Amino acid sequence: MIHRIHQWRDSDVGASFLASPVAWVSFLVTFACVFGAAFSPWVAPHNPFDLATLDLSDARLPPTWIEGGRAAYLLGTDDQGRDMLSAILYGMRISLAVGFASVLLSVVIGVVMGLLAGYMGGWLDVFFMRLCDVMLSFPAILIALLIAGVGRALFPDAHESLAFGVLVISITLPGWVQYARTVRASTLVESRKEYVMAAQVIGVASHRIMFRHVLPNVVGPILVLATIHVATAIITEATLSFLGVGVPPTSPSLGTLIRIGNDYLFSGEWWIIVFPGLALIVLAVAVNLLGDWMRDAFNPRLRSGR
Repeated sequence: MIHRIHQWRDSDVGASFLASPVAWVSFLVTFACVFGAAFSPWVAPHNPFDLATLDLSDARLPPTWIEGGRAAYLLGTDDQGRDMLSAILYGMRISLAVGFASVLLSVVIGVVMGLLAGYMGGWLDVFFMRLCDVMLSFPAILIALLIAGVGRALFPDAHESLAFGVLVISITLPGWVQYARTVRASTLVESRKEYVMAAQVIGVASHRIMFRHVLPNVVGPILVLATIHVATAIITEATLSFLGVGVPPTSPSLGTLIRIGNDYLFSGEWWIIVFPGLALIVLAVAVNLLGDWMRDAFNPRLRSGR
C-alpha cells in the first residue's frame, strides 16, 4: 500500500496534484463536504427532521455570534426551529446523492451509446448523433423541469424514493449527450489503431473489443467530464428544488432550504438563505476546480505546455 502511494506521488498526475494548491484545497473541501453529508446522522449536532425534537419557540434564531443567538445553534435556526448547520449537512447529502446518481446513470447511457456509435458506425452512428442533436436543441433545465413536473403530476402522492428517481431521470435525460459525443470521438480514433485491428483479425467479438480494449483507453475524458458534471447536476437539482419540483419538502435538499429562506430574506432572517446558498456555492466551486485540474492533469498537451 505504501509502495503504491509512493508510485502515485512520483507519477505525473501525483506530482501535478501535489504541486497545485488549488487542486488539493478543492479536494479537501470536496472531501469535507462529502464526508459531512455521508455521515450527517453522526456529524450533525441535531436531527433537523425529527419532529419530536423541534420547538417553534426556537424558530428563526440568529447565529451564535449575533445577539439573541444560542450556542446550541451555531448557524441559527429556520422558520421551524431546525438547526441550520444540521439542515445543511442533511440537505447536502440529498443533493450529492442526486448528483452522483444522475451522473452515474448519464455515464452508463452515454458511454454505451458513444461506443456503439463510434465503433459500429453506419445507421447506428447517424441515429445516435441525430438524437444527441435533438437533445442539445432544448435547454437542459427545461427538459428537467418538464420531466420532473410531469412525474409530480402523474404521481402526486408518490413515495419519496419514487420522487427521488424522477428527479434523477430528469437530470440524466439531457446529461448523457456530452458523454456519448466524447466517447464516440475517442472511439473513432481508437478503432483505427493497430491493437483494435489485430483483435479484429483474430476474430475477437465486437462487444469484447469495445468494452475490454477500447473503453479503458477512453476512461480519462469520461472521468473529467463526470467530475465537472457532478457540480452541474447538484446545481440543477438545487434549481428544480427551488422551483418546487425537486425532492419532497419532508426531505429538503440545499435547493429546498434556499427556497424556504428566500421567504425570509427581506424580513431580517438572512441566515436562513445565506448559509445554504454558501454551502451550494462552495461545493459546486470545489468540484469544478477539481474537475479543471483533472482535465489538465489527464491531458498531456496541457501538462507539457506549462
